[in-house]
Amino acid sequence: MPSWLKDAVFYEIYPQSFKDTNEDGIGDINGIIEKLDYIKDLGCNALWINPCYDSPFKDAGYDVRDYKKVAPRYGSNQDLYRLFGEAHNRGIKVLLDLVPGHTSEEHKWFQESKKAEKNEYSNRYVWTNGAFQGIGGHPYIGGEADRDGCYMLNFFKCQPALNYGFLNRTEDWQLPPDHPDCIATREALKDIMRFWLDHGCDGFRVDMADSLVKEDDENKSATGAVWKNIREMMDKDYPEAALVSEWSNPYQSLKSGFHCDFYLDHHGNGYNTLIRDNETPGGDHSFLKKDGHGDIFRFLDDYLPKYDNTKDDGYISFFTCNHDTPRARRTLGYDELKIAYAMFLTLPGVPFIYYGDEIGMRYLEIPTKEGGFARTGSRTPMQWDHSKNMGFSEAPEDILYLPLDPAADAPTVDDQASDENSLYNEVKRLIALRHQYTDLQADGSFEVIFAEKEAFPFVYKRGSLIVAINPSDQEARVSLPESASALFQIGDISLNGKELTMKPQSFVVCK
Repeated sequence: MPSWLKDAVFYEIYPQSFKDTNEDGIGDINGIIEKLDYIKDLGCNALWINPCYDSPFKDAGYDVRDYKKVAPRYGSNQDLYRLFGEAHNRGIKVLLDLVPGHTSEEHKWFQESKKAEKNEYSNRYVWTNGAFQGIGGHPYIGGEADRDGCYMLNFFKCQPALNYGFLNRTEDWQLPPDHPDCIATREALKDIMRFWLDHGCDGFRVDMADSLVKEDDENKSATGAVWKNIREMMDKDYPEAALVSEWSNPYQSLKSGFHCDFYLDHHGNGYNTLIRDNETPGGDHSFLKKDGHGDIFRFLDDYLPKYDNTKDDGYISFFTCNHDTPRARRTLGYDELKIAYAMFLTLPGVPFIYYGDEIGMRYLEIPTKEGGFARTGSRTPMQWDHSKNMGFSEAPEDILYLPLDPAADAPTVDDQASDENSLYNEVKRLIALRHQYTDLQADGSFEVIFAEKEAFPFVYKRGSLIVAINPSDQEARVSLPESASALFQIGDISLNGKELTMKPQSFVVCK
């Protein structure tokens, strides 16, 4: 386990939208370098950068054309190497996004795989034996190649699926995972990882990590075997490099070699019930919404078994949002966000903050861009100040990658940095608290002290510290197991020995 993960607080950057330095309306690597001091001052000591590789950008960079080349829109490989060095000089680790399941249809591997003549890349992707032979249960494309076959897709038409084999084979064109050509795909992935690790990258967040081997069993045993093999390579050659999975099943991911696994926003799961439970009849019942009247057991019944059964294997990662998820500000106000982030930053595991969430950027209802569709509204430019284009870019407004928040009260870093009571400053204080107390960090112990169905507050213990949360619009009271004093609070609380009274929308850490 990389030692630095214990105290890591990540900041996710969507590079298109963070900071533009060459006035083309699109964010770039030099813009990230320019803002490293901002990230350090916020308290984040690790970055996750969404794909910055060469791409046709039909899926915003998740359609990779060249894994070893930075997309010219962002700069050059040398710029990215410099980013690694500048980040390290500030004590910041950098994860790149790894896309192992598919490439762009323009990747050189696929251009060779499409050819009628057999070559070393013929089985790099999943192909049937005939142009009229489809693939049941999977999207596929036929008639687009000289090769007599159809090829499998992972998502869009532009994303042919790489071939790691089929565990449960039903067709003669399906290769087993231990076939030399499937192993060659895995080794090509390792080669990409080594390339960036050797240039200073500190690890990878892995896109759709559970989707490699097709027709895998319910335990994902064959895909897990691929990652275990990769973890062996990392432990041997890069022991301080981190692997974070987009899997959302720690029973599988953390036992397959990943150090962290995202607790994704899946409808009805524990994370979803905390801040995004607005898709059920009868309104928004999110636990962290002040009038949601939520039930903490909807979270605990899902989370606790996952935590209890995997806490010795790695970390579950909570995130404020990501590039695929509606921003929490869509349904929560600033005071609600303060309580939500306080919970995420005091639970076990390794937390991630999505750029702009620290100031409460809104989700915008805007047209799709580069395959974003409903996700596009969470990918708008960072709002720095009140200069041109809110400090994101000096380019003409009409060529910006995406539009800015047009509201008169659109939040900016500049406004909130000067307001002691702002969301931004509350996030800074929470991150500093987490860094100060090891009990609040990734592997500190966790025990529920008080939780009642459809009641408040929610109280848990992290080592010697007690954390209490009352996100509701009602006063709440609880008797703590021992006398304590408040170390940190949001909102109004009263602590008299063991007796804790919490005003609406309050939070406290006690010792």
